[in-house]
Amino acid sequence: MSLISLKSIELNYGSPSLLYDITLSIDAKERICLLGRNGAGKSSLLKIIQGDLLPDSGEVIVKNGIQISRLEQEVPNNLNGTIYSIVFQGLDKLGMLINEHKKAIQNLEKNQSGDTYKKLEKVQQKLDSVGGWNIEQKVLKILSRLNLNFNSEFSSLSGGIKRRVLLARSLVLEPDVLLLDEPTNHLDIDSIEWLEEFLKTYNASLVFITHDRTFLKSLATKIIEIDRGSVFIYEGDYKNYLLSRDKRWNDEKTESELFNKKLAKEEIWIRQGIKARRTRNEGRVRELKKLRQKYKARRTHQGTVNIALSEVKKSGKIVIESNNVSVTIGEKCLFKDFSCVIERGDKIGIIGSNGVGKTSLIKVLLGQINPSKGHITIGTRLQIAYFDQLRNTLNENSTVLDNLSDGREFVEVQNSKKHVIGYLQDFLFSPERIRTPVSALSGGEKSRLLLAKLFAQKANVLVMDEPTNDLDVETLELLEERLQSFKGTLILVSHDRYFLNQVITRCFVFEESGLNHYIGGYDDWIIQRLDENKITKRINQSTKNTFNVKKIQVRTKLSYNEKRILESLPDKISKIEKEVSDLNNKLSDPIFYKKNLEKVKLTKKKLIQLNIELDKAYGEWEILESKMNKNNS
Repeated sequence: MSLISLKSIELNYGSPSLLYDITLSIDAKERICLLGRNGAGKSSLLKIIQGDLLPDSGEVIVKNGIQISRLEQEVPNNLNGTIYSIVFQGLDKLGMLINEHKKAIQNLEKNQSGDTYKKLEKVQQKLDSVGGWNIEQKVLKILSRLNLNFNSEFSSLSGGIKRRVLLARSLVLEPDVLLLDEPTNHLDIDSIEWLEEFLKTYNASLVFITHDRTFLKSLATKIIEIDRGSVFIYEGDYKNYLLSRDKRWNDEKTESELFNKKLAKEEIWIRQGIKARRTRNEGRVRELKKLRQKYKARRTHQGTVNIALSEVKKSGKIVIESNNVSVTIGEKCLFKDFSCVIERGDKIGIIGSNGVGKTSLIKVLLGQINPSKGHITIGTRLQIAYFDQLRNTLNENSTVLDNLSDGREFVEVQNSKKHVIGYLQDFLFSPERIRTPVSALSGGEKSRLLLAKLFAQKANVLVMDEPTNDLDVETLELLEERLQSFKGTLILVSHDRYFLNQVITRCFVFEESGLNHYIGGYDDWIIQRLDENKITKRINQSTKNTFNVKKIQVRTKLSYNEKRILESLPDKISKIEKEVSDLNNKLSDPIFYKKNLEKVKLTKKKLIQLNIELDKAYGEWEILESKMNKNNS
């Protein structure tokens, strides 16, 4: 049975409708991802589901007793107090009831009259009826589950931890339906992976909006796309969605072409003059009117962002070289003895948790701040465009046009001049939106404006700090293509694993062992890291085996126990090899990763242990075989 049903929902902010004739349902334990272009109405639909926004028409049916919570897209600026007090706000009416109980006790201490006793008793009865006496334990339980210190001040937290606190606030009432609007924004990769696994095991229905395709693939059991005011529902995974969506678009294109031919034919017929009027079929005339109305009401796909990179002359072959560079801020060492050479055409990804020093690394590499130790050499003929710097240049009170033009009428793109209005239309800003103050833009529109400013600059080195936030998937895919074909040098900071895999060729990673360099993208780093750990363990084991060889070779012949061990080793090795093979087959199956995360972790751990046992068994076998052969010779 559905927990929430939407029937014929319509929402108007002008013409055409933002949402039109929306009908869908949310069932128990579903994980639904909402997709659509920026401004398609995804956040508005979440607000309608929660009840914060009333549709202009239609019906929202919520099953009795259902609790709904929503995690907002942005962290509010007006939140103050401890983590505990912020999470307590999520109790809503129950929280108000607890505060009412506290006030009743305070009033009773001041005035022990019959009325104050009655008020206290009335509040206590209400708390009894809703199980309110256990609420503090609920708050502490969710704080513990999300690894939050309830006494910490909210204002002192990083962006990622603030998002975790807001998640705790939305979870404290143990909702049956959890609504998440861009939950991965401002989270680092570790936090995103933690959130993925937490939500996989969370016993509620999820409806979430995300641009993070790895997050989407990991979580979604159903995808609902909002396209030109309507919804299209896709069962299954992201790959199935892409195939089905492309087929729908092709079918629409064919249908549109046939419709246009029919309309053109009927328009020719109606204009044939007196001869046609004498034999005019009034039914055909009425049908033409309907065709005209349908044509007028037809909504086309929103255009695709036209991103063109204005490259200049090549930089020198060596762009940046660092030699044993260390950076210390206060008493904290961000990284030390880091050496690298960035050459023309390299696409570098910088990976690490929030606060580890990624931005500081960029500033050191660009020569904006001096390292505490070591030396940086900057190459020749560099023209650098820096995405993060542009964030600070957006004037919230000025229009989109003024933010881009700076008084210019034209911008130069790929060695030709283009009018600023036409250029902004390439980034999907309508003439009306171009004259809108930046403060009124959505997060996605602000990101598109930042990209427009960035690509209006001539550059052979692009530095981009978290460029993917709030961009829709189609714009992300186009940005990926442009960066892949960019002939200059790219330095990219991102927590979007899919984006990193598509774009970068090398990565600098902040790890426990320090700042390290790897070839390839995000997945390549993970594989290399696992391989390095495995090699290290095997080397350690090999060292132990070598020690055992020396120890055993002191003796001249096999003991009784050694003979028994040697005889049992072939069967033991065969058994371990079969287990290793079975586990490798499991781990090579993508479906296995959709199951319980703890089981996946235990399987990987078991595989490492078995490989160690296998190496040890082979080592023992070689030693004993060698010793036996020496004795027989």
